[in-house]
Amino acid sequence: MALPTGRARASADEIAVGVRAWVDSPPLRTLVDRFGGDWPAGDLAVVLAALDDFSARHWDFRGGRERPEAREPALDPTTAALVLAAAEALGLVRPAPPADPRYAHLVVLGGLAHACLRRVRYAAHLLRHGPSVTGEVAVLGSFRPLSEVERGVLATAGLTGDTEVDVLDAAVRRVFGVTAPAAQDGHDGGHPHHRWSSRTYRPSGLPPVRVLAAPSSEPALRRAHTADTQRFWAGHVVLRPGDPVLMVTAPIYVPFQHCDALRTLAVPYGCGIDTVGVDPALPDLTALPEPALTPGRYLQEIRSAIRSMRALHAVLG
Repeated sequence: MALPTGRARASADEIAVGVRAWVDSPPLRTLVDRFGGDWPAGDLAVVLAALDDFSARHWDFRGGRERPEAREPALDPTTAALVLAAAEALGLVRPAPPADPRYAHLVVLGGLAHACLRRVRYAAHLLRHGPSVTGEVAVLGSFRPLSEVERGVLATAGLTGDTEVDVLDAAVRRVFGVTAPAAQDGHDGGHPHHRWSSRTYRPSGLPPVRVLAAPSSEPALRRAHTADTQRFWAGHVVLRPGDPVLMVTAPIYVPFQHCDALRTLAVPYGCGIDTVGVDPALPDLTALPEPALTPGRYLQEIRSAIRSMRALHAVLG
């Protein structure tokens, strides 16, 4: 199932057509039916609002907590198999390679510790064996504290750190063979939700690599999330209309983070967005730990995609 177009300068109508196609797809309709829902009637905004509400009642296993703290639902085998099939059809399972031979920028999205390590490693692989990047590599995260499980992952990898951006910075230093930033800036702000930092490295023969930790746009309520980091990066780089931007995440997050990037980057700046997931089959990635992706995890991220598409549709006008 194709995601909404990331073509540079795509019109609001073209993007909305893609949102409608994904939302109205048979796999999502089948999931809603399996969990006892009736397909909502109305225009796209009404359908998205209803699906947001439905998924909050049936597919939200986080309850405001971080992803590692989400509970796993007890699903019968038939339902579990249907969820996995729907996740694959909706674009959350199989990685796809970058679509273009050249990009203006490559953006690596942060996450849990193991994901930070894998995504930075995959970005380095792409730079050396894939498309060319004429601008910068942006590695985006926040000052989210690491869990004890994440600290264990770091210890296994021979690294240390206290926050998500610490992991990203350590991964960049190791993978790109750099020891100190060529430039750095930041602001403490007195609280992690207000704090930001920027470190730019210049690995030999490769584009500059900027490790950026963003502040929250709602510091009284939460830490910085994906959209915050993307907006913050856009304020630090010269992003031109027509610039193709390659986003790197995990396959399970591609739909929701692609739509976040359309909303925060493509719509306001007119740039192109191509969002790809790390390919776990690459030999240089197999040594890094990867937690099991369960039916509950997939349902949670299908909900994330619905919410991201609802937010995207709201800014299309």
